[in-house]
Formats: sequence, structure tokens, C-alpha cells
Amino acid sequence: MAFTSTLKNIAGKVPEDSAYNNACEHLRDELQRVDLLIRRHLARHDTGGEPGLPERFRGLVITGDEIASILARPPAYCDPCASGRADGLELDTELRSHEALIASRVAASARQGIDLPLCRLAAAFGLSSLETCALTICIAPEIDARYERLYAYLHDDVTRKLPTPGLIIDLLAVSAEERGTARLTFGLDSPLFHQRLLSCAATSEETPLLSRPLRIDERISCFLLGSEAIDSRIAPFAAMHTDLDRDLITLAEADQQRLLKFGRRYSERHQGEGVLFCFHGPAGTGRKAMAGEICQHLGVPLLMVAIGELDHDASAFREGVDRIVREALLQNAGLCLHSGDELLNDRDDRHRLQYLARQLVRFPRPVFIVAAASVRPGSLFRGAHLLSVAFPVPDLRQRKEFWEREGGLGLRVAAGVDFGALAGRFGFTPGQIRDAVAAAEDLSRWQHPESPQITEDDLYAASRDHSNPKLSELARKIVPRSGWDDLVLPPDRIAQLAELCRHSRYRHIVYGEWGFDQKLSYGKGLSALFTGPPGTGKTMAAEVIAIDLRLELYKIDLSQVVSKYIGETEKNLDRIFSEAATGNAILFFDEADALFGKRSEVKDAHDRYANIETGYLLQKMEEYEGIAILATNLRGNMDEAFVRRIHFIVEFPFPQERERQAIWEKIWPEATPLDARLDMGLLARRFEIAGG
Repeated sequence: MAFTSTLKNIAGKVPEDSAYNNACEHLRDELQRVDLLIRRHLARHDTGGEPGLPERFRGLVITGDEIASILARPPAYCDPCASGRADGLELDTELRSHEALIASRVAASARQGIDLPLCRLAAAFGLSSLETCALTICIAPEIDARYERLYAYLHDDVTRKLPTPGLIIDLLAVSAEERGTARLTFGLDSPLFHQRLLSCAATSEETPLLSRPLRIDERISCFLLGSEAIDSRIAPFAAMHTDLDRDLITLAEADQQRLLKFGRRYSERHQGEGVLFCFHGPAGTGRKAMAGEICQHLGVPLLMVAIGELDHDASAFREGVDRIVREALLQNAGLCLHSGDELLNDRDDRHRLQYLARQLVRFPRPVFIVAAASVRPGSLFRGAHLLSVAFPVPDLRQRKEFWEREGGLGLRVAAGVDFGALAGRFGFTPGQIRDAVAAAEDLSRWQHPESPQITEDDLYAASRDHSNPKLSELARKIVPRSGWDDLVLPPDRIAQLAELCRHSRYRHIVYGEWGFDQKLSYGKGLSALFTGPPGTGKTMAAEVIAIDLRLELYKIDLSQVVSKYIGETEKNLDRIFSEAATGNAILFFDEADALFGKRSEVKDAHDRYANIETGYLLQKMEEYEGIAILATNLRGNMDEAFVRRIHFIVEFPFPQERERQAIWEKIWPEATPLDARLDMGLLARRFEIAGG
């Protein structure tokens, strides 16, 4: 049965110079073109049904007459008869006229700045006219189910409802040369498949390529219909850039302007080529905000992706990367990859990183890699234009300014809050300061709903909650319960501990306001050595300091940190100090002589490496700007060269009778029922034991 297709024309005659109003109007004209292609194909090849075959059996039975009819037709690689059927020639003319109308209206839309998704997609992926038309043929069943029946009829098989490369070539190609070129269009390395615009529906690998059913990707289908929503498969960890506060950027203003000029100059001179920016530094230093500033300066949007959220399976990871790159191309956007430090530092599985690097090197727009540490070009990014920029933690003066600014934006802050002390205690970035102030505001509204105002205690509590999120995985957090009144030590030892607290409390004045921060590159922290027999109050003294300074206290057992495997001890120490840095937590190293003992004479490679570990820990302590306390029971085992570099050395002597009596008197909770005959002096005289 000969098939005739009818599609209602758009009401009235549309002028050739009339622009399309929207994506659907353009797609409707493209589908009308598909209808004309089908009608032309049927006019050239349909014989009105195969002889002797009832119509209800078409596609289910192959008869001898059908074989004869097929053999009577010229093969596909030969040029069709020049004369053709009369209605086929008329359809050729109608098709050319309709294609000219589409081209004219597309040009008019471009002149008026009207964005047509099909045209944008073709430009983004460099599609030929044949590839673009293949997409419209494949999207047709997604818009109108009648095309499933049409394609089944054209395939002569009721089960084959999707277009195939063979059918598309039959509809589009005319000459033998065109058929050969069209066949290459459907290779797996072509843009249609490489960019995952089309995919082969489930079929046997033995099926010839020309007979494999094609399905358009869901995201591409939605995009052609005018949807700007991000691909649902990457949407959970990707989003288009929204306005980020440039006030969070810690780069100097001059460096920010240089970056903007560099981006503009590069885009003008290297159109079509990408550049990789590696913005590295702590979280909250405005790295993503700077990426947004550059893209805004270039007039392009920015797609932000938490690359670390991708599936680690190799195949799923590659598919995810392809979808991310494709989405950025569809959105005509730059690309910002963040939260991928684990991926960038994974030396055991380089295949995922290598695949990502290959895709980024070829990406034609700016790419921003936001990480904690710098990315080196090496062999991964060979051939790429890679610019690495460090975003520093603000100094004390800048941190104080950030605290004051954030404290004045929301809920009223109580009078007398010392923002300089907060800046000195917590080495926060601007983003972390903003989060801490927001948390303090919530805390105040919960605790004082009638008259909420942010107190200094609220700010300290919120800051502690926002610092050192992973340190508890590496060390044991101690909740301090002892105050100055609980300590029983000689007066000069108490004075030493009080001096240590004052040193920390006023560091923001000395380093920040007086300018010593600019004179010292390291050694701005505070180190202390507590020595003495077990139970003499070393841990309690650390608790007292933590309460006095309102800082977190973490206890690290160095005997558990030291590893027999080369390099593991340094890794453990680096993780501890890195996590502690943001909140300047007090690090209390117990059993310090396990690593800080006298450096051994180098007799073999193991001795040499043990000394390297000791030197590494000394280096990390000097770099750390918080308080590091080392506790040891054996003062004589400590290396003197190391001890000389400690700021405070506090001896905790074994308590004498008077101190023991004071400890017995202080040790009882108030609610404890005590017999009146209990003689504390007798206990102190009879039992020579330490407070612990």
C-alpha cells in the first residue's frame, strides 16, 4: 500500500524573512522536512505493495515475489535513475523550497538574536548538515508517536520502530558518493556518538551498523525542545553559576585585575582554544567566585561541577565526564570543577584522571580547577595552557576586617565583642567566617528568641563547630572540665601556664596590629613541652588552657601515629596539622618521646629515616600557627636540639605532701557525701601518689 503523509502547514503563508519565535516553531518546520523526505523516499521506491502478499503480513513474511522485487531494484551504491517518478521530482522541488524557507528564517532569527537550540547544538559540536538532519529524524518519535509506525513501515518490519543509519542514509543521500560519506557519519568516533548525542539501542554486536536502531539522548531531546535544565544525570552535583560574593576573594585587587585581563586577552587571541586555570588554596578563599568573575567578564556563563561526586567505576566515570563536557558545550559555558582533591591526588588509579585531562585539554572555553593544592602540568595536561594561582588565607588584620564586616550585616552583635581575638584564635577563610557568623545568629535566635543578639560566646561556639571537621578521625577530642582552681602546681608553674595563655590571647595584637606578621614567615604558633611523671597534671593543664582560650583540644597518641612503613608517619602528621590549622585547635601529643626522642646515630637506612621523621614533625610544628603541646614522662630522653626550639617548657613535679593534701581536698564533687572524720592530711601523708 502506497503511503501518503500529510502535515498541516503553519496557518497562512510565512514570509521567508520572518524569524522563528521559538524552538518548537523551528522544530516543526524541521519535522515537516522529515515528512517530505519520507514522501520522496516512498515515491521513488514504493511499488504499492509486494505481489501476492496480504498487507496484514507485511514485515512478517518474505515471499519469493518480494525477493524478485528487491533484486529488480538498483543497488544502493548506484546512482538512482535520473528520470525518477513524476511525483518524486515534484517532491524534490517542494523539498528544496522548504529547505530554503528554513534557511531564510534561521538567518532572520540569527540577525534578531533569537537563539535556536538546533542551530546552537550544531555549532557547539561542529555538526554537518547531514548530522543535523539525522538528529531531527531521530527526535521525531520523541515528539510524535506516529513516526514509530512510519519507520516500521519503511523498514518493512513492525518491530523496528526507531530509525537506523541505513534508513537515514536512504532518506537523505542521493548519489553514491553521498552514501559513502553518510556512512562515515555514523562511526563511533563521529560527533553524534562521541558526544553522546545518539546511541545505539539494545542490539547484538553482530548486527550491521546500518541496521542498528538509533535513539536520541534524553538531554538532547529536551534541549532541542527548548529546555535549559541541566542533564538530570549530573544535576545532583552540577549547577549553573549564580552570583557569588566577590568580597570573599582573598587575592589582592591587583592580582584580580591581572586575571581578568589575562582571560580577556587569551579569549581574543586564541578563539576556539581553551585555557586551564588552577585556583588552589583553602576552602572559602573565593576561588569559585573568581572563576565566576572571569566568565562574567568574558560574557559567558559558568557550569560548576563537584567532580568528586562522579561514580568511581571507570566506564561510569567516563560517561559522567562526557555528559559534563557536553552540558558545558550546550550551555556555551565555561567549566569549573571543584571538590575533586581526592581524584587529583589519586596516584594508584591514573586512568580516570588521564581521561578527564584529555577532555579538558580539548575543551574550547575556560576551565577552572578548584583544589586545595596546585595541579602540575606534567604529562597529564601536556599541550594545555595551564595557569596556577594560589589563594592565600587572609592574615590577622584581614581576618579581623572580615569578622567585623560579617558581624555588621545580620543580627545585632553584642557590644564588646573582640573580633581581633576571634581572628587570632581561628585561622578562618572569609567563607568560613561567613558560615560561623550565620551559625552564631541561628544559635542566638534559638537560645534567646525574645531578644536575640549575637554574643561572644555564640561566636566562639559556632567557630568551634565549623573548625576541624575531620580532626576527630585522626585524634581524640577531649571535652575540658578542669579550670584554674583544679590545678595543683607550684606557683611558678601556674605563672608559666598563665603566660602561655596570654601569649596566645594577644597574638593578634603583636602579629596583626603591630605588624610582626609581616616579619615572620613561620614560627608564629606556640609550642610547649610538658614533662613529669604520670598523673602529675599534664593533661589537666591542657584542658585548663583550652577552657581559658575557648579552643578545641585534641589528644594525639604519637605511639599510634608513628608507622613502621616509610612515609606513613609523615602522611599521618600532615593530615593532623592540616585539619587543625583552620581552627587553631590545641594539639596535645601524648607519649611525645616516641618520636621526639634523641636522634639516633645513623647506622643504617632505618636510622636515617627515623631522623627524617623527627625533622618533619619539627617543621610542621614551626609552620603551625596554633598551640602544640608535647607531653613526656621522660624529659631526659628528649633531644636537646629539639627542646631548644620549644617556646615553653613546664616541669610537672611529683606532688609533695602539701600539694597532695590540696589535691585530696579538691578532688571531691560537691554532691559527694563526706564523713566528717575523713582526714585529708592523713591521706596525703600516708599515700605518696600523684594526682592522677
